[in-house]
Amino acid sequence: MSTPITAALVKELRDRTGAGMSDCKKALEATAGDVDSAAEKLRIEGMAKADKKGARTAAEGTVAAAAGADAIALVEVNCETDFVTKGADFQDLAAAAARLALAHRPATVEALLALSEGGQTLEEKRRALVAKIGENMTVRRFEIVAKAAGPIAQYLHGNRIGVVVALAAGDAELAKDLAMHVAASQPRYLDVAAVPADVVAAERKIIEAQTAEQAQGKPAEIVAKMVDGKLRKFLAEITLLGQPFVKDPEQTVEKLLKSKNAAVARFVRIAVGEGIEKKQTDFAAEVLSQAGMR
Repeated sequence: MSTPITAALVKELRDRTGAGMSDCKKALEATAGDVDSAAEKLRIEGMAKADKKGARTAAEGTVAAAAGADAIALVEVNCETDFVTKGADFQDLAAAAARLALAHRPATVEALLALSEGGQTLEEKRRALVAKIGENMTVRRFEIVAKAAGPIAQYLHGNRIGVVVALAAGDAELAKDLAMHVAASQPRYLDVAAVPADVVAAERKIIEAQTAEQAQGKPAEIVAKMVDGKLRKFLAEITLLGQPFVKDPEQTVEKLLKSKNAAVARFVRIAVGEGIEKKQTDFAAEVLSQAGMR
C-alpha cells in the first residue's frame, strides 16, 4: 500500500536529506511514499553523483582553522567555483574538517574523512554536499601545529590564506606579527639549514649557467663569488629568517628575533589552490558541443 505523495511529505524528505524538491518527489514516487526508503535511495544516488563529479577540477575553496590550548589546525577544502565558497554549507564542511583534525590529529586526509561528527563521517557529509550543490569538493590537505615553549598564533587572510606560527620563545604580539609576515611574504623554509640540498643544488646550477653568460672573460674566482652571492640572495628570499620583516624592511626577521630574544619553532602557510592547475574552459565551445554543434 502506497502513501500519497503530498507537498508536506516532499518537504519532510527535503529537510531530512537536503536534496532538491524534484529529486525528493521522484524518490518518494519510486518508493511508494516510504520516507526511509526514499532517504536511502537519495543517499545512494547522491554518492553516485559525487563519484561522477569527482574528476572535475576543484581549485577554488577555503582555508578553515580550529584552535585549542595546545595546537591549531588548518584545513584546505576545495570546490569548483568561488560562488560556492561563500555558501554556509560549504563553510560548515570546512569548519567541521578543522574541528575534527584538531580533536583527533589524524595522520592522513583519508583518516580525517573517516572521522565522525554528529553521527555522520566527514566523507558522508562531503558526498551529500556534492550531490546537493552539484560541484566537486575535496578536503585537500591539513596541518596541525603544536604549541611550543612560546605563544602560538594564527592569521587568516580572508578565507584563502591561513598561517600558524609557533614560537619557541617570544610574546603573543610578535607571534601574530610573524603570522601576518608569513602570509604576505610566502617563505618556504624557516632558515637556510632547512632548505633541502637538492633545492640548493638545482638553484646553484641555474645561477652558474646564467652567470657564465654574463661574466664571460672574468677570472674564475670572481665568477665563483658572483654565484655565491646570487645563491645567498635566493636563500634569503625563500627563508623566513632571511626575509626583510614586512613591518620594518630595514631589518631581517632573524635580526628582529634576536632583538627580542625570540625564536620560531615552526610555521605553516596554506593558500587555496596552491599547486592546482586550473582547467581553462572555452564556454562557447562547451555550449556548442552540448548542442551537438562544432
